[in-house]
Amino acid sequence: MKNLFRISFLLLVLSGCAKGGDSPSTDPADDDLDGPISRPAYGYGADGTFKVAEINFANPAYSGTDVTIFYPAGTTSAKGTIFYSHPYGGEDKNYARGLFEFIAKKGFVVVFVPYPTTGVSIEDRYNTLWAGFLKAATDYPNIIDKTRVGFMGHSFGGGASIALAYKAFTDYGWGQNARFLFTMAPWYSYQITNAQLQNFPANTKMIAQVYDEDTVNDHRLAIDIFKNISISAAEKDFIYMKSATIAGYTYHTEHTMPNTRTAFDAYDYYGIYRLLDAMMDYSFNGNQAAKNVALGNGSAEQITMPGYKNEVLPPLEVSDNPAPKYAQSRYGFQCGSTNNPRIGNGN
Repeated sequence: MKNLFRISFLLLVLSGCAKGGDSPSTDPADDDLDGPISRPAYGYGADGTFKVAEINFANPAYSGTDVTIFYPAGTTSAKGTIFYSHPYGGEDKNYARGLFEFIAKKGFVVVFVPYPTTGVSIEDRYNTLWAGFLKAATDYPNIIDKTRVGFMGHSFGGGASIALAYKAFTDYGWGQNARFLFTMAPWYSYQITNAQLQNFPANTKMIAQVYDEDTVNDHRLAIDIFKNISISAAEKDFIYMKSATIAGYTYHTEHTMPNTRTAFDAYDYYGIYRLLDAMMDYSFNGNQAAKNVALGNGSAEQITMPGYKNEVLPPLEVSDNPAPKYAQSRYGFQCGSTNNPRIGNGN
């Protein structure tokens, strides 16, 4: 039964729809996005001007696969870097290529490390991610600035990002000048205790996102980490995204966002890329003006979403004290499951 559930989850990850800017657009679509709403033309969430380059090297802990570094072509100095942990089953870098290229186009770096989907333990997957991150940071100091780092992840990777970031920040001293977390629909978080959550460095910032249509991962998993981590309310926001239909096209908020394999629409740009863009500018560059978009605590600049003609996407819901909207029975992976190492911390 457990293996069947894991296979079902993989199929969900690989077959789902996508969703996910500073300035709303009301013009007809003039780009390659699905749906009627165009990507932002300017401001946070707009594509950057850098060309994207890639470095691939053998994955040190997963034979036959490569670690990929996406970075701005022609860079002559180390840049702020995001270490990305993919969802269960998302071993192909093309699954979220749109996200990776967006980061590089904005002048920053992202490291992608595939880990095995089957046949290994959770600890093995965490170790594979860390081994790839560490090798990238060690071997490419001319590209990766270990003093300015973010840890970002989706689903299994969202849960894993917490412990991986803690190791990087506290055991290796990464992020002296900038640290942030960006989790999306996280699965269970292993290898992290409440004492460790209370010991995150003072300069850590955080965005935690959950999606209304997600029936895979219980939102309580994200809420648990968000409430227990030692990041001040001024430096973290919990963000809830809801689906909507605009001009006959449904902008979904399912478990699989962001995802450029099956759909790629304005929710990727306005709900995820825009906030990440502002977080990178605020954290890596110290731009205080960017905070109002990334961590605006419900500011109009943060929550306002775009529209098409007279139809507008619902605003983002932002909270410092999130509460679950649905019963645990809605989800495949429930906070109260004995598979949750933090079962006693559920909300």
